Amino acid sequence: MSQTRASRRRATLLAAGVTASALLLSACGGEKTGSSSGDTKFVKGTGEITKVAEGRRSRVPDLAGTSVDGKKLKLSDYKGKVVVLNVWGSWCSPCRAEAPNLAKVARDTEDKGVQFVGINTRDLDKANARAFERNYEIDYPSFYDPSGKLILEFPKNTLSPQAIPSTLILDKHGRVAVRALKELSEKELRSALDPLIGAK
Repeated sequence: MSQTRASRRRATLLAAGVTASALLLSACGGEKTGSSSGDTKFVKGTGEITKVAEGRRSRVPDLAGTSVDGKKLKLSDYKGKVVVLNVWGSWCSPCRAEAPNLAKVARDTEDKGVQFVGINTRDLDKANARAFERNYEIDYPSFYDPSGKLILEFPKNTLSPQAIPSTLILDKHGRVAVRALKELSEKELRSALDPLIGAK
């Protein structure tokens, strides 16, 4: 292989690596709205937590699929419960930062009618997703959604999970009461969740 051709090949590989890194970073939460990335149209997190008044809440699609553990999973199975729906990826550093908070609050609220459900995305190898759940002691189920297909089921112009990580809190009627486009602290999560636990 000539030196010129080898140099071109190195330059092409370097450009591809930079592009891939940019896509990964833009998909994994930040503080300001950014550009879309990849084929799944995720954007950076805005850092906002949006709370929706009861009369203005909309339903989410009845997501169905398989879990990271290979079991059947359907969102409507948790009808009547407050559901915390968290989008995460094992490769995402803000997801790793918030995982202990989610795991702790999930355990503390399980007997109060709260169900946590994850949507694992962009993990092409299930082993990485399983290791994440094991390392952070995640006991609740997560949809395995490597291509982001489930996330695309949310209608446009709704409070959909538009970043990684992002969290939706659904009231007992399956409607979006809170959306967070950021990594959540334990305090933020409890503050958003507590009013919904006692509501009818």
